[in-house]
Amino acid sequence: MTEQLEGAPVAPVSAAPAPPTGPYDVVEAAGMPVGSGLVKPGYDHRLANEDLAPLRKQKWTSYNIFAFWMSDVHSVGGYITAGSLFALGIASWQVLLALVIGIVIVQVFANLVAKPSQKTGVPYPVINRAIFGVKGANIPAIIRGLIAIAWYGVQTYLAAASLNIVFLKFIPGSAALLESSFLGLSTLGWISYAILWVAQAALFWNGMETIRHFIDWAGPAVYVVMIVLAIYLVSEAGWENISLDLSAGAPLEFWASIPVMLTAIAIVVSYFSGPMLNFGDFARYGKSFEAVKRGNFLGLPINFLFFSLLTVITASATVPVFGELITDPIHTVERIDTPFAILLGGLTFVIATVGINIVANFISPAFDFSNVAPHRISWRMGGMIAAVGSVILLPWNWYNNADAIHYTLGVLGAMIGPLFGILIAGYYVAARQRVLVDDMFTMSEQGKYWYTKGYNTNAVNALLLAGVPTIALGVLPKLIADLGGFDISWIGNFTWFIGCGLGYVIFVILERRNPRVPNLADLSEGVSDGTVDVAGGTIDVASVTAVK
Repeated sequence: MTEQLEGAPVAPVSAAPAPPTGPYDVVEAAGMPVGSGLVKPGYDHRLANEDLAPLRKQKWTSYNIFAFWMSDVHSVGGYITAGSLFALGIASWQVLLALVIGIVIVQVFANLVAKPSQKTGVPYPVINRAIFGVKGANIPAIIRGLIAIAWYGVQTYLAAASLNIVFLKFIPGSAALLESSFLGLSTLGWISYAILWVAQAALFWNGMETIRHFIDWAGPAVYVVMIVLAIYLVSEAGWENISLDLSAGAPLEFWASIPVMLTAIAIVVSYFSGPMLNFGDFARYGKSFEAVKRGNFLGLPINFLFFSLLTVITASATVPVFGELITDPIHTVERIDTPFAILLGGLTFVIATVGINIVANFISPAFDFSNVAPHRISWRMGGMIAAVGSVILLPWNWYNNADAIHYTLGVLGAMIGPLFGILIAGYYVAARQRVLVDDMFTMSEQGKYWYTKGYNTNAVNALLLAGVPTIALGVLPKLIADLGGFDISWIGNFTWFIGCGLGYVIFVILERRNPRVPNLADLSEGVSDGTVDVAGGTIDVASVTAVK
């Protein structure tokens, strides 16, 4: 690879003019006016469109990031996960400690992933071009996109279950629709799924600004209803009958409880690992890195701890009120059997599930699939590919099958850890937080991120070397146990940590033996160095000097 002259922009020899833009055409920005993305004349249209280019203006505040995490936490899955931790057999203070430690780990890694995207103004798949190469970045993008498609279908199915309850309560004749089915889902289920599928697609189609307004409203709205639900159940049960200890059985001894606490920590981190990996898709809109960090602090440790306490109080109240522990909020609302409660609760959990689906499983594949062919696949088209794919997978047929989830999503999910480790090692260690933004959008062989035919072999090899053993540890122990062998399936809870550590260490070793990622120490113009909040990496040398 020939060296670029200092300060001289790369002229992509194979670039072709980008096609013209128009309302809702394939290269229009993600619901914003055309021109919001800084597509420079030299950018190759095979790598750039309005969706993927650096933002001209970043205006999300700490509250917007806080609301993002509220939408990510407030879901049926989040409710059940938080409640289930209190039933692991450890004391309540140990559960709360595990929750705090786990969510602080999530906060730390969310900050690490946020910085490169916020500083450069580009989404997750684009920042990976600086590590994997301009073509190699499609590898992590496709892996994350496939995971999102599967979970998009699952979350839509869960939201449809909430909507079913509303139909059954207010339209009694709809019960007849449960008797017929197609491809494993009842007719009523198909109707509810279709309604939510269209509603989510419509919300998504209107773009990031509409989504931002939705999550700004949805997070607090869900909290209000959950607080009302908790107050109602506590008043019915009596405060003296509320216990934070949901453990079923004899409490564990202190040393025996340590592995359980570690498992609880791992469950919390794993639950958020998907949205955490592509958090750069949202952090890029942050008006400053400090604003993003404040939003993460409010939305993760503060929000999650309060949500967890609210969850366990509500779940605990179900014991004296209904005579059994109910950790699924849909079933809780259903058991109240009051028309207003069912309507309000059912629609609230629909909104909550739509919120997490949009932020965790719609935005990610939208950027990821657009990254594969920006001149043919827009952000909108990428999201719709995910939406259609979610139906084709028929998630209701395998959601309740633990083996199906384990051997499909388990394999893909095991790759999330290595992708974390490689991105963090690449940006903070190999690149030293310096990224030549324009070169992420050129196919020129003189570009800094062309590497070898568009691929950084160190990153690809690190993913293979870290991914294969991580997948093996996530899949084989359960298979061995199912076949009657020794049972170490507990290790599957820790594959994120194992994969992240392996990815980080292996990539650092490979880069030290054969450095590929440029450190750009001899360049200043067009370089984002992680010290100033300017999307696109245009650095004012005087301001940098003043900061330092």
